[in-house]
Amino acid sequence: MSYVDGFLLPLPKKNLAAYKKMAKLGRKMWLAAGALDYKECVGDDLSPAWALPFPKQMKLKKGEVPVFSFITYKNRKHRDAVNKKVMAGMTDMPKDMPFDMKRMAYGGFTVLVE
Repeated sequence: MSYVDGFLLPLPKKNLAAYKKMAKLGRKMWLAAGALDYKECVGDDLSPAWALPFPKQMKLKKGEVPVFSFITYKNRKHRDAVNKKVMAGMTDMPKDMPFDMKRMAYGGFTVLVE
């Protein structure tokens, strides 16, 4: 079964361009290290009538949008190897991230249905 790393984070709309630039670099790094797919998605349909909306669940502040991201791997072992390569190649993390890292949610997931 495939494996996915998933991320959910609050992004100030004013930082969207900076985040996109960072995400493009991240995509390049993860794919070069062997990830199968890399997606960064910004919420735009966020008022469902039948479910808890992301903004409410995430307690978004005024001017923030949710970003949902995922990276796909062959399996968990492959994920661990890819992430090890990526981390070894990260020599300088930016000091000022375009979002609040303390409010980012992350987890690794075994794919249940493909």
